[in-house]
Amino acid sequence: MLPVEHNDPINENILAISEDKIEGFVREPFQEIAKRSGVAADVVMARIAAMLRAGTIRRVRQTLLATNLADGALVAWKVPEGKIDAAFDFMFQCDPFSGHVVLRSTDTLTAGSDYKLWTTVKVPHGFPLEEHCRLLAGKTGAERFRIMPAKGIFTLGVGHVRRKTIEPGSRAESPAKIIEVRAVELSEREWKILLALKREFAPEEIRPTPWVARAREAGLSLEEFYRVAEELNARKIIGRFSTFLEHVKPSAGGVRVTRFNALFHWAVPPGREVEAGGEIGRHHILTHCYWREGGPEFRNVNIMAVAHGTDKTRLLEHKAAMDAHLAAKSVPVSYTNVFWGGRSEIKPSEISPILYREWLSEMTPQAA
Repeated sequence: MLPVEHNDPINENILAISEDKIEGFVREPFQEIAKRSGVAADVVMARIAAMLRAGTIRRVRQTLLATNLADGALVAWKVPEGKIDAAFDFMFQCDPFSGHVVLRSTDTLTAGSDYKLWTTVKVPHGFPLEEHCRLLAGKTGAERFRIMPAKGIFTLGVGHVRRKTIEPGSRAESPAKIIEVRAVELSEREWKILLALKREFAPEEIRPTPWVARAREAGLSLEEFYRVAEELNARKIIGRFSTFLEHVKPSAGGVRVTRFNALFHWAVPPGREVEAGGEIGRHHILTHCYWREGGPEFRNVNIMAVAHGTDKTRLLEHKAAMDAHLAAKSVPVSYTNVFWGGRSEIKPSEISPILYREWLSEMTPQAA
């Protein structure tokens, strides 16, 4: 029986690379993980498959830069207390276009603390995000919602295993560069290939040359599949090849990857968002850092970042180090806060316009 916990030494070496270090499209992703982790390729594939079967890894897939393929946003929902669990379940189970679904709370009563349900939502280009959220509000009884699209991305990764030992204040030598959000249009043929590319891998698919079956699914030769995938990669549509850990719930053996999920908020002066995001986004502990406009509901915060950890005090130390760094860089902060994650479910957001039309007809049969 192979060890399946994330903290097994060999698994740690593999996961430190496979979580978020394989950028773009790679023809032989498991060979690349092996080369960069120093673990033999056959061991890498056996261990990833075993962790996937055990639920330590919840999915293995090629990610996409979905912000360029769909209109997306972080959405905060104000839902009556008696309806919040049912609303959570609906977002997770019935809306394939909602990705992260999280209940959040603050340590004190503050701006926006009555917005307890948070989701990421993506809808294909051409379908109004506002209307999608209104439909969800009608289905769940949400009283209000705040849509916060990304105006810029500074950090986007996972890497929970390698972040466990990061010290507060640890950061890159230079500020994070902003990734601009821009729409990319695809043909129907490209969508078909993309859907085959991004589908999750089953344990038995963890093998050399894993794209053979996906090329067949898309009706292409392997070389043609490679050519199109590499073209999509050059167009900044492809994200990472990643193994996603189950970081919210304990493993079958009772081991947790993280215990706390912190959403940090900062309000900086208009016009200094790129500077502040670059300074915050350079900190190694962060898995996400965005420029988003929180509006008056959240005291006009405009920089948001996410960090995970097993110790709440330690995460606050990381936050304090970021605050001190902003002060040292003379970036004024008029307001800051932390929203802590509680109940959480995560799934890949669907972004196919074909599937969106099908879903919409199911949700609104009278309009079909």
